[in-house]
Formats: sequence, structure tokens, C-alpha cells
Amino acid sequence: MSTAQADQPRTGRDDTRFFGQPWALTHIFGVEMWERFSFYGMQGILLIYMYYSVTDGGLGMDRGIATGIVGAYGGTVYLSSILGAWAADRLLGSERVLFYSAWVIMAGHIALALLPSVWGLGIGLVLVSIGSGGLKANATAVVGTLYAAGDIRRDAGFSLFYLGINLGAFLGPLITGLLQDSIGFHWGFGAAAVGMALGLLQYSIGRRQLPESSRIVANPLPANRRPLVLGIAVLVVIALAALVLTGVIRADNLAGVVILVTLGAAISYFVVIISSRELNRDERSRVIGFIPLFVVNVGFWSLYQQQFTVLTIYSDERLNRTIFGWEMPVSWVNSINPIFVIILSGVFAAIWSKLGNRAPSAPAKFSLGAIIMGAAFLLFLPWANGAPNSSPLIAIVVILLVFTVAELFISPPGLSVTTKLAPERFHTQMVALYFLSVALGTAIAGWLAQFYDPSNEVPYFLILGAIAIGMGVVLLLVSRPVLALMKGVR
Repeated sequence: MSTAQADQPRTGRDDTRFFGQPWALTHIFGVEMWERFSFYGMQGILLIYMYYSVTDGGLGMDRGIATGIVGAYGGTVYLSSILGAWAADRLLGSERVLFYSAWVIMAGHIALALLPSVWGLGIGLVLVSIGSGGLKANATAVVGTLYAAGDIRRDAGFSLFYLGINLGAFLGPLITGLLQDSIGFHWGFGAAAVGMALGLLQYSIGRRQLPESSRIVANPLPANRRPLVLGIAVLVVIALAALVLTGVIRADNLAGVVILVTLGAAISYFVVIISSRELNRDERSRVIGFIPLFVVNVGFWSLYQQQFTVLTIYSDERLNRTIFGWEMPVSWVNSINPIFVIILSGVFAAIWSKLGNRAPSAPAKFSLGAIIMGAAFLLFLPWANGAPNSSPLIAIVVILLVFTVAELFISPPGLSVTTKLAPERFHTQMVALYFLSVALGTAIAGWLAQFYDPSNEVPYFLILGAIAIGMGVVLLLVSRPVLALMKGVR
């Protein structure tokens, strides 16, 4: 082989340079890792920043309102993935939207770090939610372009991609929490901005090595329709501003508004895609087969995302965080789950790769994920209604281990099966539809938190755990009809 031939970049199934995966995965792995560092680092201190008193460096908000805002913000992150998916499919392509979104995210963290009071909070959260929505759907879509149809490495590749997410999610709360605890909240938000800047630097260097298919605009918007779209966007912004200024949308009902908007968007998306004349019979059937997975995914995330609402309050008030006389920051609890994901994601990737076509189907994985998630909530019951600082740290560690097992059954396979079920002309928008289920679950998590009563926890954990287990069992019972609708996709 000549030197020139040796220097040629390998492509397709022959490229196994990144733990058996295409080398281009490292670039998406990196930007997503640093984006998650900034995202979870900021979110780890966000709730306590809102409800801590002004003398403690917070904003002094009512705790119930603060949890609703966290849920609404988290839901809006995933809801805005619609905009990112649409921009990719109609204007710029996934790779470019990913790149520009990273800049918006960094600007949002800078606003949180530098702008004071509620203004900084509002501007920062709006920018981060829009940017993160654009990045999330398109990072996943770009990963999908690295694999040919039928490449059995796809699930393992998504598991490694998920490892990058959780490396960032592990490090973020540790750094921001330590800074918040020692020198103030705004230093923690500043660290999140630095993390995103590092991700942008790495991605800017490596983005040219991504396949050209990642830049394809699947369904270009005609030039004569762009002024109309711009006009609609301006009207939407004006309408939202008017609703806020007139008090229709308020801090105390924000989670409910996001739930209704997300539910409406999801239903509309399903109707638009399923009714499209550009779909053949098999493609339409696969989208219909995705509906039960969507519903169960909503239930899963409505429990899982309470790590940033109920579990934060629980860690602040109920959890004994003292280790050898030192009290660890509240946000460090948010780094426990990523540790287990880092450890176990490789194990799950190896298992799925080893099993190949003999691995459990997507409906079976979703069922098990929901059942295990429900069981995790039931594990809170032995320590329910306890005194302040009465729950041992090891209990939360075990519970979050169960959270992680549930997550690995449902989240990486969920991303993967979505790209498999997606019709060609709605590829990125189907990924956005998956994230709508996460948006709905996240907003519901914030809304549910208002019913959490530390003095009477048994009904809360018991009812939600039982509902999740019930959803998983129902999906398991109907898995065969769902697989039939999926037309050969497992």
C-alpha cells in the first residue's frame, strides 16, 4: 500500500479506530461531552440558586415555583429541538445547526454568570434552552449518519456517544457545585460557560472530518417562502412577549404551559408525519409503531428528571451529606448517576454488540426501563418521612444505581431505534419527536414536584413508582403487535 493510500481516511464499516467505531464519532462525542458539562453543571445549582435566600447568594423564590421553572426550562430545552430539527431539514443541515447552537449555549451561560438577578436568569435560560434544543437533536442525527443501514455497530456507537454525555454530566456538577459552595453561584455558571467554549474549540477543529451527508438539507425551504417563515417567527416572539407581560404566562404556571404546548406539538408532529403523502406504507407503519414507545418514554422521563427537582430538595434537606466531617455540596449528588453510566455504558454496549440480532427488541428494552425506574422510586420508601439529614448517602447511591440501569435500557436504545424508524424525509424531525417525549416528561417532572411533601413522602413515591411499573408491564404485553408495526426494525 502506498503512503498516499495509507493516509486516506477510512470510511464505513472499515473505520474502527474509535473503540470499534468510526473516528468521526470522537468529534460529536467531544462537543456533546462539553455541552453536557455546561448543561448539567448549570442545572446542578439552578434550583438552589432560585430558592436559596438572597443573603445566601440566591434569588429567594418560592420553592414550588422554582421547581416548576426548572421543569419548564428542561422541557423547553427538548421542545426547542423542533426548531433545531426544522432548521436542519429545511435550511442548514444538521451539522451546521449543531455548530451554531453551541455558540448560543455559550452565550446563555455567560448571561447567567454576568447578568444580575431575575434578568440574568431569564436571558440565560432562554438562550441555553434554544441552543441546547438545536444541538441535541442534531448531534444525535449526525451520529446516525456515521453508520450505513444494517450496520450492527449502531447501538454500541450510540452507547459510546452516551458515555460522552455522561462524562460531561459527571464533571459539570462537581466543578460548578464546588465553585458555588466556596465562592458563589455566578462562578459556577461561569465554569459552565468555559466548558462550552472548550467544546466549541474541539468541534471547530474536527467538524470538517464529518461525512458530507451530515450537511445535507433534506427538504430545502424554497427561497420565496423564507420571508413568510421569518414573519411567522417574529409574530410568535411578539405573542410570547405579550403573554408574559399581560400575566397569562407566569412563573407559577410555566410548567403547565410547557406541558400543554409540548403535548400539542407532539400530536401535531405525529399527524403531519403519518399523513404525509411522501411516506410509503412501511414508513407510515413504523411511525405508528413508535407511538407506544413515545408514551412509555414520557412516563420514564417524568420520574427520571426528578433528579433535578425532588431529588435536589431531598438532598438539600433529608440527605446526610457529611463525609468524615465535611459536607459535600448539594449538586454533587447529580454526579452519582453519571458515574454509574460511565461504568455500565461500556458493559451494555458490549452486551448489545455480543447479542447482535438476538438482543431484546426496542419495546422489550423500553418495558424493562420503565419497570426498573418505577422500582427505583419504591426504594425511597424505607427512608420516607424521616428527620432532616436522616437518609444515608449509601441509600441514594443504590437508588441512583437503579436509575442508571433503567436509563441504559431505555435511553441509548431509544435514540437508536428512533433513527431506524425515521422516514428518510423526516429523519431529523423524528429525532426531534423523540426529544419531545423527553420534553413532556421533563416538564411533567417539574409539575409533579409541587406535590412532593417531605413530611408525607409515601404516597408520592408509591403512586409514581406503581404507575411506571404498570406502563412497563402493559408495553411488554403488547410488544408483539408493536414489533409488527415496526416492519422489521427491532
